[in-house]
Amino acid sequence: MDLEKKPMVSNVGAWAMNVVSSVGIIMANKQLMSPNGYAFSFATTLTGFHFTVTALVGFVSNATGYSMSKHVPLWELLWFSIVANMSITGMNLSLMLNSVGFYQIAKLSMIPVVCLMEWILHSKNYTMKIIMAVVVVAFGVGICTVTDVEVNLKGFTCACVAVFCTSLQQITIGSFQKKYNIGSFELLSKTAPIQAASLLLFGPFADYYLNGRSLLKYHFSAGATFFILLSCSLAVFCNMSQYLCIGRFSATSFQVLGHMKTVCVLILGWILFDSALTVKNILGMLLAVLGMIVYSWAVESEKQQAKLASYIRDDNKLDGEDVKLLKEKVNGATAPDLEFGQLKS
Repeated sequence: MDLEKKPMVSNVGAWAMNVVSSVGIIMANKQLMSPNGYAFSFATTLTGFHFTVTALVGFVSNATGYSMSKHVPLWELLWFSIVANMSITGMNLSLMLNSVGFYQIAKLSMIPVVCLMEWILHSKNYTMKIIMAVVVVAFGVGICTVTDVEVNLKGFTCACVAVFCTSLQQITIGSFQKKYNIGSFELLSKTAPIQAASLLLFGPFADYYLNGRSLLKYHFSAGATFFILLSCSLAVFCNMSQYLCIGRFSATSFQVLGHMKTVCVLILGWILFDSALTVKNILGMLLAVLGMIVYSWAVESEKQQAKLASYIRDDNKLDGEDVKLLKEKVNGATAPDLEFGQLKS
């Protein structure tokens, strides 16, 4: 299942899978967890169900030879799972203890936190074009999602833990894939069973603390069971595409372009659930989309400049005139014209 080795069309497919599955799971969970739906208010336990189904899919894939199991030290998987579970629990607590507006601000703060952590951990630098695009995306999403902002010390602490753990988790996904030369689905197959076991064990207690309701007293109707299974099925694709996108691109790109899901959720909420869609929402969404387009262009431009620098560095025979011609050709080239660091004639 080494999807990362496929051509550029697969990149679009990976993002499409993530956006469609993420938006789908939000819509399914909205119906499942809403008081007007099936009132299944056990978010942490539901995440445990998600990883259980994902782990089962990974087990079947390995057993049938569709994917290969590679070695990753158990202690690495354990600390990663602890961080990932703290991210999930922290987000749920943040939503419970803070206003929706501050919860959205906390989610938006993940973009600069991821950038900062990648700079600290991996010495990754960002051009001014990328920084400005990130600011535009965050500002646009903030305009269309942030309303009332109320915060307290407990809620602020939970939000900080959630943002830190989520950012570290996403950066680590990419690091593990490079460090152990392991594919996205193979890594997910390693981490999912540990996360499933821990979330199923501690999730019901966390949910009881969050909403005061016991999972044992919940009536699993046919409709609720159907939406739980639908949510779990979508979660497999959501988890798979998250690992795939981060492994192929970066945690920063995943955060920035991932806000397309926020735009889609707002639009579908307006279409399916009669949610209000104001002029402010529309302007914010347009600004966010503009920022994503600029970000994509800035990243592609940076890649082309890096390829040019590598090409010039590897060929010491180039004179000044050759370098000038190469720069002109790279600046005017489209993505298909640049393959394996070489220019088509």
